[in-house]
Amino acid sequence: MSSNTYRKFQCGTCGYIYDEAFGDPDGGLAPGTLFEQIPDDWICPECGSAKADFVLYEE
Repeated sequence: MSSNTYRKFQCGTCGYIYDEAFGDPDGGLAPGTLFEQIPDDWICPECGSAKADFVLYEE
């Protein structure tokens, strides 16, 4: 999957952007990890909100 097909998701609480192209290496998510592949118990690395609090980010 090329980098231009990756999506971004924004935390509805703090505004943190999860970018599928970059993942969350500190949280154990390798670059290229799709949002659907993230475990449901993953939390926002900035504020601790649940994965369910993220929405698709449109630039």
